[in-house]
Amino acid sequence: MAKPEKLIENGIRLDGRKPDELRHIKIKVGVLNRADGSCYFEFGGNKVIAAVYGPREVHPRHMQKSTSAVVRYRYNMASFSVEERKRPGPDRRSIEVSKVSRESLEPVIFQEYFPRSAIDIFVEVLQADAGTRTAGINAASIALADAGIPMKSLVSACAAGKIDDTVVLDLNKDEDNYGQADMPIAMTPEGNITLLQMDGHLTREEFGEAFELAKNGCKAIYELQRAALMEKYASQTEGDVVE
Repeated sequence: MAKPEKLIENGIRLDGRKPDELRHIKIKVGVLNRADGSCYFEFGGNKVIAAVYGPREVHPRHMQKSTSAVVRYRYNMASFSVEERKRPGPDRRSIEVSKVSRESLEPVIFQEYFPRSAIDIFVEVLQADAGTRTAGINAASIALADAGIPMKSLVSACAAGKIDDTVVLDLNKDEDNYGQADMPIAMTPEGNITLLQMDGHLTREEFGEAFELAKNGCKAIYELQRAALMEKYASQTEGDVVE
């Protein structure tokens, strides 16, 4: 696709959003029966599934930690998730995204409760549209809660960036491809930042503006994550009462 002449005009982006507006989000909790916890997460054109297994025995055993659980995070983009078919299997980018995503969730997990155990998180991108790492972190956080893993809080993730010299929230694919900067963050509801990366160039003032936008985006996503979990457990409780 050719580069658009303008990514934002008269304060409105190509997809009709204002600079501080998130894309549409859809959340479904508990979508996989065989996982201990799972979540389907749509974030704009991104469609992501997260599954959590554990705590369970660590294999191979030499990877065990005697005082805490091992958290393992595997991010994978399905070969059909992008327009140009992707080669199956891990690549350099998926390994990097797996590492930073795991590190964004580890601070909130009570790993010391499960020595010599593993908590495995699998994130599969079914359809990609910029921001898959933040969508994956949001889905994984919900799946961990759905699995009953003791956590200090949920983690919410969102990106801000710069297009046509304008700071905006939650870049879509064209904005990510042809914009000037992209800054994903992840944070707890208390405001503790567990992930901050940046690609591109922002001035000090633009960084501050983008950071505030991304934080507000994370707060809005947290409310949706919380509501999705409450909806699932409210329906379960109603089912128990009916029985």
